This record gives sequence, C-alpha cells and structure tokens, in this order.
Amino acid sequence: MTSPNNASPERWSGRIGFILATVGSAVGIGSIWKFPYEVGSNGGGAFVAFYLAGLALIVVPLMLAEFAIGRKGAGDPLTSIAAVARNYGAGGWWVMFGALGVLTGFLILSFYAVIGGWTIGYAFETIALGLPGADAQAVRSRYEAFLASPGAMFGYQFLFLAIAAIVVARGVGHGIEAAAKVLMPLLLVLMLLLAGYAMIEGDVARTMRYLFVPSFEQVSARAALEAVGLGFFSIGVGLGLMITYAAYSDVSISLREVAIASVVADTAISLLAGLAVFPIVFANQLDPASGPGLVFVTLPLAFAKLPLGSIAAIAFFLLLFVAALASAISMLELVVAMLVRRYGWSRRAASGVSAAVCFVAGVPTVLSFNYWADWHPLAAVQGFTTATFFDLLDYLTSNVLLPIEGFALALFAGWAIPARFLREQLRLGERSSAILLVLLRYVAPAGIAMASLGAILIAH
Repeated sequence: MTSPNNASPERWSGRIGFILATVGSAVGIGSIWKFPYEVGSNGGGAFVAFYLAGLALIVVPLMLAEFAIGRKGAGDPLTSIAAVARNYGAGGWWVMFGALGVLTGFLILSFYAVIGGWTIGYAFETIALGLPGADAQAVRSRYEAFLASPGAMFGYQFLFLAIAAIVVARGVGHGIEAAAKVLMPLLLVLMLLLAGYAMIEGDVARTMRYLFVPSFEQVSARAALEAVGLGFFSIGVGLGLMITYAAYSDVSISLREVAIASVVADTAISLLAGLAVFPIVFANQLDPASGPGLVFVTLPLAFAKLPLGSIAAIAFFLLLFVAALASAISMLELVVAMLVRRYGWSRRAASGVSAAVCFVAGVPTVLSFNYWADWHPLAAVQGFTTATFFDLLDYLTSNVLLPIEGFALALFAGWAIPARFLREQLRLGERSSAILLVLLRYVAPAGIAMASLGAILIAH
C-alpha cells in the first residue's frame, strides 16, 4: 500500500486540530445531558468510578485499534478495514463490519439530528419568550407543546443538518477542523461559565459528595454494567469514526497521545456537566434521577428561580447545540468520506445528499413524539410494549448494532491480524503492546458482552 500521506488528499493541519476534531466527535449531547442523569439514576460517585474503569479498559483500547486501522488503511472504514485485512492475510469478509458501522452511524444521526434541532428550538424560544416561569406545569406544558409541533421540529431538524452539511462540505481542514477550533473552545468556555454560575447559586457541597465520593453499597450490578456501557457508547468507538479521522492524520502525530487526550477531555467535559447541573438541581430540591427530562423540563424550572436564569438557560441550550453539532459533523463525515473516497463523489454532493437522506430518515423519529406517539410497533414483545419507533431505533443502535461493531473490532484487532500491526502503527514497546493485546482479546469483548447483556435484561 502507498504511504498514508500520499493516499489522502485531505489532512489535519497538526496534532491540535486532530485532537479537537476527535474530542468534538466524542463529546455529544450524551456527555452533557445523559452523563448527569445516568449518574443521578445510579448512585453518584461509585457509578463514576465504574464509568472511568470502562473508559480505561474498553474505550481506549478500541479507540487505539481504530486509529491504527485508519492510519494504515488511509481511507474510510470500508477501505481501511479491507486494506488492513488484505495486507495481513485476514478474511475479506471483515469489511462488512465497516459497512455496518457506517450504517449504524447514519441511523444514529437520523434521530440525533432531531434532538440536536431541539437544542436550537429551545434556545430560540427562550430568547424570544423567556423561561415559562417557576411553575412546573407551565414548564411541562411548553415541552409538550414543542413536541406536539412536528412542523417546528422538522424546521429545526433541517437547520441543524444544513449547518452540519455546510461544515462537512468545506472539507477536512477548512470545514471540520476549522469548526472544531471554534466549537470546542466555545463549548469549554460555556461549560466553565455555567459550572461557575451553578456553584455560586447552587449546592456545591452536596454535588461534590454526590459525584466524587463513592458509595459502593448503593451500586447494583445493573448500575455497574450501565456505567461501562455509557463509557463505551458515549465515545462512539466501533462506528469507524476514529478510523475515518485517523486517515487524515500525518504519520508524525502520535495516535496514543490523541486517544488519551480525547478521552480525558471528554471525561472532563462530562464531569463539568455534572458540576453545571447538580448544584442547581440540589439547591432547588429537584430529582437528580429525573431522566432525559432533566435537561428540557427540570433545569428550565430551576433556572427560572435563579438570578439571570434566562441568560443561563440560553447559554445552556447553546452549549447543548455546540456539543450536538460537533458530534453530528463526525457522523455525517463518516458517510461522506465513504462516498467521496470509495465512489468518487464530490464532497459537496456527498454532503448535501447524505444530509437530505438523513433528514428523510429522521421523519419517523419526529412523528414518534406526536402523531405516532401511540404507535408501538413491538407492543406484543415483552419489554417493548410501550416503545415508540424512536425508542426502538435508539435501542437497536445503542444496544445491538454498536456492541456488535465494538465486539467485531476487538476480535479483528486482537485476533485476526498479527500483534505486530498495533505495535508498529502505535509505536508501542513490547510491554505496552502485550497489555493492549490482552485488553483487546479478552477484556474489551467480555466488557462489551456483559454491558450488552445487562442492557437487554434491563429492557426485559
């Protein structure tokens, strides 16, 4: 195979651009709203401890494997996996997992863009109308009215995808990297401002105990599995995102440094999200385990009771939008890179068509919150009796397709290709290479299997 530097016409400008883009890919809405409510639902600090263990033992090894494949293959997931398999004598059938990863990323983006549109809608409505006030019913009524307006949701979904498509159409350096260099610092500034605001106005002492003092007697096996699963799914390893991004990197950039920096940054942002959310929740005697409604119902209610609450709420929804957009850009690039490199499309055409098809694919998700809210496709199946189309799509991608992808990636990198591949691509010593191989061969597959089994048992 030709050198990666000659194989890819587009490049990151350097290590910082690569790191920021990778962090943007990893940090999504889940890091801001799902992490806090998962922590709130599962006992606080001990859950955080299991989450960090899952990152170290499962996520980082899989991310390193994806980076190595992308660096060597110098292409989209299908091209890179096929090239590595061919070069090292593995079966050509492994490429189907690359295709499945692209499909999974596209399906996730189809409903992710809908939720991303919500962040725009809530920001606009808060700017135009202010907060509903300190009355819980008024806050709930606005949320329900928003979901009952498919026309508005379609409009915000379209706007969200259009912004992502414009960025991706501009290319790697002028589009994705340039956006990451704006979005990631903006996200950090907003997060720090909100955390500072929450600590001044909220209950800091209880928050610090809740997040950082483990209480293992309160943690069940279910919570531990959810923590491991959250770490795995929040970063998005297994989709091929990291393969795609690594293909744009220069060989002088250390993949180990980028992987560690990305996971540390994502974890720091998730913890900052907790510091921005829980002081407000505790100070207002609200339920930290109130699920997804924590962001769109509970927090607006809390902000309404605080000085400068409307400004803080606008900043918070802007923060969610920035995080959602950065992650959506990477998922759209996953499809666009395949169309450009494998099928010869122009980047503009690939971006526009992919975003348009994704919009259409997101229509059932929008309708799941209004016209199709009472339609439960698998009502006869235990565990899914009340699941909407959106619920089923979320479950399919998070608990079926992503685990399959991660499991296959671990087997491919750990067993199907020689151990020297990872050592050479990641520039590892013998000891580090041996540890990584053990994690990929045994620990990661076992962890993914247990987390997936736990999710299935929870659903049923």
